Amino acid sequence: MDSRITEIKSLQQPGIEIFSSLTEAQLRQRQDAENGLFIAESPKVIRVAMQAGYQPQALLCERRHIEGDAADIIAACGDIPIYSGARELLAQLTGYTLTRGVLCAMRRKPEPKLDDVLKDAHRVCVIDAVCDTTNIGAIFRSAAALGIDAVLLTRSSCDPLNRRAIRVSMGTIFLVPWTWLDSYADLKALGFRTAAMALTDQSISLDDPVLKQQSKLAFIMGTEGDGLPHETIKNADFTVRIPMSHQVDSLNVAAAAAVAFWELRK
Repeated sequence: MDSRITEIKSLQQPGIEIFSSLTEAQLRQRQDAENGLFIAESPKVIRVAMQAGYQPQALLCERRHIEGDAADIIAACGDIPIYSGARELLAQLTGYTLTRGVLCAMRRKPEPKLDDVLKDAHRVCVIDAVCDTTNIGAIFRSAAALGIDAVLLTRSSCDPLNRRAIRVSMGTIFLVPWTWLDSYADLKALGFRTAAMALTDQSISLDDPVLKQQSKLAFIMGTEGDGLPHETIKNADFTVRIPMSHQVDSLNVAAAAAVAFWELRK
C-alpha cells in the first residue's frame, strides 16, 4: 500500500481536521501554507485546479476511488498525506456526502494585483456584496462560458475559494482571472466604464447600442433583495435593466449575470 495513505480509524485522527473541524476562515489562516488553504471537491474540479497551478496539501478520498477516479490525482500529488476510509465514515467526518468521493486541501496563491488581472481585459464582471456561495459559483461558470475576461469582487462578497462556490462553478473559478476590488475609482483609472445592473428611472435597456460600443465595460452585479448600494448606482456610468415580460422585475443575480454576459460579450 502507498506509504502516503493513512486509513482513518477515528474521527479524531491527527491531520484530518483540515477536512472536518476547520472553518473557511481558519483554512485561509493556516500557517502551514503561506497564503492559506481552500478545499476543492470532486476529481474533475481538483484536476482543473492542479492544471491551473494550485498545489495540493492533503487529500481525503473514499477507499474505492484510490485506484479509480482519483488514481491519476494521487499519482500527480507528490509527497502529501492522503487520508482514506469508507464512504459512511467520511460523510460522518465532513458532515456531508463527498461529491465523487474526493476532497483536496490546496494552497492559495498570492492575491493578484488589479492591474495584472485587467491587463488585457475588455469585459469584466464586478460582484458587489454577493454572499451566496451558489450564486458566486454560478456567476463564475457563466463568466468562463461566455468569454468574460475577469471577475472582481468587493470585500463584502463571498470568497470564491469557498468549497461550495468552487463545486458549483465546476472549477471555472480556477480558469477566470479574479481578484478583490477596493475602489471603483481604481477600475475607472484603468479605462473601464461601469454599468450597474439595477432598476431605476434612469435605467437603459441591456440591448441599448451604447453599451456594445464601449471598449472596456464592467458589469456590476448586486446582491438579491437589497440590490446595489445607492452610491454605487449613482457613480456608475450607466444603469442597466434587462427587458422582461409578465411583470417580472428581476432575475436571480446569477441568471441576470449570464444574460448580461451574453448580450454584451466582446
